[in-house]
Amino acid sequence: MSGENGGMHHARRLAPPPAAIPLAPRGTAWLAAVFAAGAVGRGGIVRRAVRHVEREVGRPAFEAAVRARGFHLVECGGQFVVICNTGRMTLIC
Repeated sequence: MSGENGGMHHARRLAPPPAAIPLAPRGTAWLAAVFAAGAVGRGGIVRRAVRHVEREVGRPAFEAAVRARGFHLVECGGQFVVICNTGRMTLIC
């Protein structure tokens, strides 16, 4: 699908979020701290190393937490980037 100015809109729907993933109290506290960052409230971005996320809570739990908030998650170069905005996202390049 081409958007304005020749940009591509990726409107692909992914699988529904997994059922609630039980977390250890430490994992729950870690997720709460990640999403308590000031950038979250301002619609900014949060970046975390994939290795760190996998060690603290696991990829499925992190993805479920992002989906539950309606945010967008990108993985690139060993980093997760959470775009803390529920608006429509267009990947430019």
